[in-house]
Amino acid sequence: MIVDLPDTTVSKIARSLVSVREEGGAVALGRVLTLVIVTTHGVQEEAIEAANDASREHPMRVIVLIADPDGEARLDAQIRVGGDAGASEVIILRAHGPAAESQEGLITGLLLPDAPVVAWWPDYPPAVPSTSDVGRMAQRRITDASTKPFTKDRLSQLGASYAPGDTDLAWTRLTHWREQLAAVLDQPPYETVTAVEVVGAGSSPSTGLLAAWLRLKLDVPVAWRYAPAAEWEHGIRSVRLTRASGDIVLERSNDIDATLTQPGQPAHDIVLPRRTLRECLAEELRRLDPDVLYGRVITEGWSLIGPPEQADSANASES
Repeated sequence: MIVDLPDTTVSKIARSLVSVREEGGAVALGRVLTLVIVTTHGVQEEAIEAANDASREHPMRVIVLIADPDGEARLDAQIRVGGDAGASEVIILRAHGPAAESQEGLITGLLLPDAPVVAWWPDYPPAVPSTSDVGRMAQRRITDASTKPFTKDRLSQLGASYAPGDTDLAWTRLTHWREQLAAVLDQPPYETVTAVEVVGAGSSPSTGLLAAWLRLKLDVPVAWRYAPAAEWEHGIRSVRLTRASGDIVLERSNDIDATLTQPGQPAHDIVLPRRTLRECLAEELRRLDPDVLYGRVITEGWSLIGPPEQADSANASES
């Protein structure tokens, strides 16, 4: 069920939400959190779709805020429940002119009572998420370094502005890579890794984060570089771990498959698919406490690695 509320107020939206639930038979019980999505026009549907899919694991209320500082003061809203909202209830707010100035005021009256708040900026996050209007009321704050704005120093900015509760989907996309590499090092001959090389596309901020994680955890020199676009277009391509008996290489051959090569063993083909937006969002919603490891990687680990050997100007893809 979809209900449009043009030129409305927050109090009218709250009353309409109760009425829509009662008329449509949708049950609001069991919501475990409020997800606030702050985005721009044209991006919201992809974010809503990911949130709806994730809501089947984490029933929640989703508030989508699209703020346009231009024009006359006006607030338009849309409520989605039932089949149009997965296991959540979605409230889309389009604020114009002076009505868009106080994001906190627009959202506060629509939050679930006594439920944690997670903020997500699919694109154009604030310079310091933890001090923004929405960020101040959130236990977790999710950004995405692979989306606009595309700047070469985006990861450095994340480290400089980091506060407990911050996370980034460029980090979440590394989960399968970290699992595979940890599993390899848990097997004999248990030799010390003496050097690391990480290669990825210039459009993948996850490449730098993986290099920073390996530098932090292994405490060895890490060389990392961006492959030319003609050689590799998206995400991380390979990791090479150097040990006395030879190199361990984990290299992705396409969007799904990778090959693991180890000294004295035949090459192994493994499944290493790119993670979807829904998968990354659902993983982040599983924990509402600060991700301490991410905090160390984006601050300590990032400060320990040098710049990439070469870089493309693009910065806009998933890993």
